[in-house]
Amino acid sequence: VCIIEAMKIMNEIEADCAGKVLSILCENGQAVEFGQPLFMVE
Repeated sequence: VCIIEAMKIMNEIEADCAGKVLSILCENGQAVEFGQPLFMVE
């Protein structure tokens, strides 16, 4: 689904199930918090 950088390490995030990303809730390079929604998924 996406790649998140944490402490200079790139982490690939994979989907647990099939779906469609409806919208992205953050900007590229924006700092995010643990548990913060990143996408709206159908």
